[in-house]
Amino acid sequence: MTIRFYDALQLDPSVLKGEIRSCSKIKDKVYYWTAIAVRSILIVSFAVLFISLLSAIFREGNTPLAVVLLCILLGIRFVNFGYCITDSLITLAVALSVLVAAPCAAAICPAGFLIPLHFAAFFSLLYMTSQHPEMGNAGLYSFAYVYLTGNPVEGESFTYRILMALAGYLVCGVIMFIKHRNKHKAVRFRKVIHNFDISSSVHIWQLRMALGVSLILTAGQLFSIERFMWMGFACASLLSEYPYSHNTTVRFRQRIEGVIAGSAAFAVIYMMLPKPFHFILGSLGGLCLGFCTDYKYKTALNCFGALMLGTGVYGLQGAVLLRIADTVLGVTFGTIFASVFHRVISIRFLPRPEEEIQMENI
Repeated sequence: MTIRFYDALQLDPSVLKGEIRSCSKIKDKVYYWTAIAVRSILIVSFAVLFISLLSAIFREGNTPLAVVLLCILLGIRFVNFGYCITDSLITLAVALSVLVAAPCAAAICPAGFLIPLHFAAFFSLLYMTSQHPEMGNAGLYSFAYVYLTGNPVEGESFTYRILMALAGYLVCGVIMFIKHRNKHKAVRFRKVIHNFDISSSVHIWQLRMALGVSLILTAGQLFSIERFMWMGFACASLLSEYPYSHNTTVRFRQRIEGVIAGSAAFAVIYMMLPKPFHFILGSLGGLCLGFCTDYKYKTALNCFGALMLGTGVYGLQGAVLLRIADTVLGVTFGTIFASVFHRVISIRFLPRPEEEIQMENI
């Protein structure tokens, strides 16, 4: 039975591609490919409108927060926090407060306080939003934190950032209430706090990710590394993989391959396009991203938006080299950190497979 077109637009590309593989008729395959294409166009169009509107109202310097709010809005329609709606709305407000305050505080914080600040902020975000990491909230909120850390504001712009966050909270809060008000009614956030257990693989994973990202963001700030948030993205992506594993080899390779391929593709298209059409490259990457399900290809296409912004500052060659260099530094640090973390901490606290089976049966 063919899925209604409106319902198909709500599905992830991986699900739609699964439907395409299961179809025997050409017209059904075309139907689902059309759904993927329309879905991608609608998301990019809405993103341009949403970000442009918020940037116009709350100043252009706060465009990064507009991007973050867009991502939260798109994600919160489908993924909740895993506890009752009242507590979820409160923690959403706290999460947005952390995203507004901590990155800007880190920009003026004394060096000795950077690691504790980043760790406390980042771990709190993970703990509030990602009790079920397989649902993808960790990637969303880690992107938000790293991106805003790389784009802090101060003075009047900070006031406007607070106002934008309030507006974003109202929109996202309404959507969360409508979509998730009847879910997890018996689960309170205080119970989630009470259940913290360092021997749990989820909490080991949260601690590793928070500490690793805190260290690399601090290093980027202290050593004044250009576009250090690109290092943060690469490291966070490596450490966000779940279930927990000390082996990061596959994602290490895929991240580097994706960034090199994406940067090369961007450079070729950028040089081929007449200058008046360069502005479409960011949207082109977003459109193509809507067709992707593979991590490596998503990584490649994510380069388009990042390099479009970077080229305006560093030039084409400088932006491409910086993107690749920051990525290599980020995944190299993440791989070494994951190995050291596993040896020092998780070997002692991570439950053995048979223990996890016993816990699940309780």
